[in-house]
Amino acid sequence: MTPNPPAVFLYTDDFANNAYPPASPFRTERVRQTRDTARSMGMLGDTANIEREPVPAARSEIEMFHDPSYLDLLREAENGRMDLEMLRHGLGTPDCPVFRGMVAYSALACGASMQGARLLADGKASVVFNPAGGLHHAGPDYAAGFCYMNDVVLAALALAENGRRVFCLDLDAHHGDGTQNAFYKRRDVFTLSMHESGRTLFPGTGFENEIGSGDGRGFCANIPLPVGTYDDAFRKAFETIAWPLLQAFAPDIVIVELGMDGLAGDPLAHLHLTNNVFADILRRVLELGKPILATGGGGYNVPNTVRGWALAWSVLSRHDTAQHDPTLGMGGVMLENAEWSGGLRDRVLLSDAGDRGAMDRAIAHTVETLEKTLFPIHGI
Repeated sequence: MTPNPPAVFLYTDDFANNAYPPASPFRTERVRQTRDTARSMGMLGDTANIEREPVPAARSEIEMFHDPSYLDLLREAENGRMDLEMLRHGLGTPDCPVFRGMVAYSALACGASMQGARLLADGKASVVFNPAGGLHHAGPDYAAGFCYMNDVVLAALALAENGRRVFCLDLDAHHGDGTQNAFYKRRDVFTLSMHESGRTLFPGTGFENEIGSGDGRGFCANIPLPVGTYDDAFRKAFETIAWPLLQAFAPDIVIVELGMDGLAGDPLAHLHLTNNVFADILRRVLELGKPILATGGGGYNVPNTVRGWALAWSVLSRHDTAQHDPTLGMGGVMLENAEWSGGLRDRVLLSDAGDRGAMDRAIAHTVETLEKTLFPIHGI
C-alpha cells in the first residue's frame, strides 16, 4: 500500500473526442470543464491530488457483465447497421442514439471506473473520481438513459470478485436501475439509490418495496423522493436511512454515483437541490474512512453540473478550506452562473418549489417504511 495514497482524478481528452451527438442532452464537455476548473483552482497537480489518464476496458472485462452478442450489436450499429433488433436492445432511441464513438466512449468510461477500483483495492489511491462514469441504466443486453455500458456495475463486480464488500450509493435524480438489477440477489454489493420517484421520472422504478430478493433481500434500498425535494429534506433522508445502512453494512469500498440532475433548474428532472447537499453527503461518507470511487452521471445543465462536480472534487481531495472562500478564482478563473458568482457552492435557495409540508410527509412515509423493512435485517 502506498503511504498516504493520493486522490486521483481520471481524465483524457478522448472523452470529448467521442462526444454524443449535438442534439443529445448528454454533454461530454462536462468532463473536460470539470477537470479544467479543478486545475485552475489548484486542486490538481500536486502529489496528493493527481491526474491520471484512463485506459479503455478490454472486451473481456466488459463481458463480466454485458452479453457478447449485445456488444457485437453495438459495434454493428456504430458501423451503420440499424434494424428492429437494434431497437429491441434500446439502440437508436432519442435517449440512446447511434453515433460514431459510442463504443469508444463507453469502453473508456468503463475502463476508467475499473481502473479506479483497482487503484483503491491496491491501496494506490484513497479516492478516485471518474466524472465520465455513472452510466447506471445500462443492462447486460440493452442500452437506456444515455447509457450503453454500465461502468458502475463493472467496477463493483471487479471489487466483489476480489472479496471486497461494496456499497453503491447512487445520488442521481434518476433511479439506478441497471446497477440495482445486477446485484438484486447478492449481499456482497449493497445498492442504495436516492432519486426522484419513478411516479414522475424515468425509469419508473426504485420504490420502497424493492429491497432485494433471495440471498440479497435487505441489501437493496430505494429512497424515492417527491417533486421539489429540497436540501434539508434530502439530507435528512440520507442521515435517517442511508447513513445507518452504510455503517451497518461496513463496506470495504464505497462507490458514489454523483449525478447532478437533482440540482434545481435541471431540464430533465424536478428536484430542487443545491450542490451543497452533495458536498455534505460526501463529507459524511469520508467519515467512514473507506476508499471511495466517485463517478459522474446525469446533469443536463452543464454549468451547474461542472460546478457541482468541482465542488465534489474539492471535498474528496480535502480542499475543504478553498470552497468556503467567496473570492475564489485562482488561476484567473471566475466561476459564475445566473444567480451566484461566489466560488463553487450554490447559494441557499429560499424559494419553495412546492408544498414542503406535503414533501415532508411523503418522505416521512418512505423513511418509516424502510425502517420497518430494512433495519431489522441489519440489526439497526
